[in-house]
Amino acid sequence: MTSSANVPAARPSATPERITTDVLLVGAGIMSATLGAMLKTLEPDWSITLLERLDRPARESSDPWNNAGTGHSALCELNYTPQMPDGSVDVSKAITVNEQFQLSRQFWSHSIENGLLKDPASFINPVPHVSFVEGRQNIDYLRKRYDTLAGNPLFAGIEFIDDNTEFARRLPLMAEGRPADQDVAISWTDHGTDVDFGALTTQYIDHLSDEGADVLYNHHVKNLERNSDGSWTAKVKDKDVGRTVTVHARFVFVGAGGGAITLLQKAGIPEIRGFAGFPVSGEFIRCTDEAVAEKHDAKVYGMAPVGAPPMSVPHLDTRVIDGRRSLLFGPYAGWTPKFLKEGSFTDLPFSIRAHNLAPMAAVGVTSWGLIKYLVLELAKTRKAKVNNLREFAPLAQDDDWELITAGQRVQVVRKKGHGGALEFGTTVVSAADGSIAGLLGASPGASTAVSAMLDVLERCFPSRIGTWESKLKDLVPSYGVDLSDNPSLLEDLRLYTNRTLGLD
Repeated sequence: MTSSANVPAARPSATPERITTDVLLVGAGIMSATLGAMLKTLEPDWSITLLERLDRPARESSDPWNNAGTGHSALCELNYTPQMPDGSVDVSKAITVNEQFQLSRQFWSHSIENGLLKDPASFINPVPHVSFVEGRQNIDYLRKRYDTLAGNPLFAGIEFIDDNTEFARRLPLMAEGRPADQDVAISWTDHGTDVDFGALTTQYIDHLSDEGADVLYNHHVKNLERNSDGSWTAKVKDKDVGRTVTVHARFVFVGAGGGAITLLQKAGIPEIRGFAGFPVSGEFIRCTDEAVAEKHDAKVYGMAPVGAPPMSVPHLDTRVIDGRRSLLFGPYAGWTPKFLKEGSFTDLPFSIRAHNLAPMAAVGVTSWGLIKYLVLELAKTRKAKVNNLREFAPLAQDDDWELITAGQRVQVVRKKGHGGALEFGTTVVSAADGSIAGLLGASPGASTAVSAMLDVLERCFPSRIGTWESKLKDLVPSYGVDLSDNPSLLEDLRLYTNRTLGLD
């Protein structure tokens, strides 16, 4: 830990107006839950306080209906494998994302074996992951993608299928009503999963509470101030009684989704300078009719429209939530200045500072394709949205599908040169002394929470990483190892996690 935290652990005070804690977690989402579970295992004597402004955990982006629950592992997401000007396919990001997801599988397996998590079927289920394209040019691209990935052990077992009969056998809902001579192709892997991050988050937070952590809902962190000894004081509104609570913490993690950027700005750390957020909202349409859901057992990702952000890649997903199977299609992008689904319309304007004004302005100038895409998406009627679905499922019936509002995503805007760049990914921002860190960005987000939180541990607790190494290897056996270069270890861990997570 930082020098300010290298003191004996202090239990939270019994006085509700003032709490003293070793670790303050802001936000009850998958990131805070994952970091809390790790720290409680690594340092069981450290006190942990988790504050959430809503009335229960996982109500924003970690909620199962607010995200696609893909278990992003780059098996099917075509935006992770762009085609280059020379015709080749760059799979470097796909390999990175897949490696990161393997860490998540390992930590979840360890958690199952050690009682941190319950029945794995309550949060993870096997579902094939599929890439889908139409037209000869796109089929050629998909073939090149397959050829490039197939030799990597992380993608072992991936198939390329351009036979319409086999397509219809595997994806009957997508084949019904489709012209028999239409040029279509898919890549298919049976190693995919569906993940309910809401259930996963709730179970980790329940474990923290059982182990003595203070978990307080309806507590809104209004401000963060650095103390002279390097620790932090949080001013918190207890919404239940309308009073202010003071929390004194040696280490703070801001896992507040889109709200993280504002809190890190209030903390005043120089590392947040130049960062801004670009919010993107959206909707899904879902079908809970079991007769329809039985015709489709896969997560099928298509190709993103020109100018669309990666999080708007169309996909038709099997979801498993509370033991019930349903289908989800989307997302349909929209825009609002809110940084959280239950946020404020002032979130965006109040986040503008002198240091991030130029990056925001530069992105506005260079992202006309994205802006045009968002305008067109906002203009879509419900009928037009169902028509988009019919590109995947030609005989989809309007009455079988309902619109739901997706979670809010805040894309990272980062200073670049004299301007700025819009980034689609997740970014850890931490103070130089390691006393505070936060996570910005969106996809692949929740699926790579374990990798992101390992990054936080390395940045913020450099003096302890060496002493934690053996424990970290227990939590995540491939920690520090590239599995793509160690196929035998990968195979052993795949068998282990499949068995432990019930994915055989």
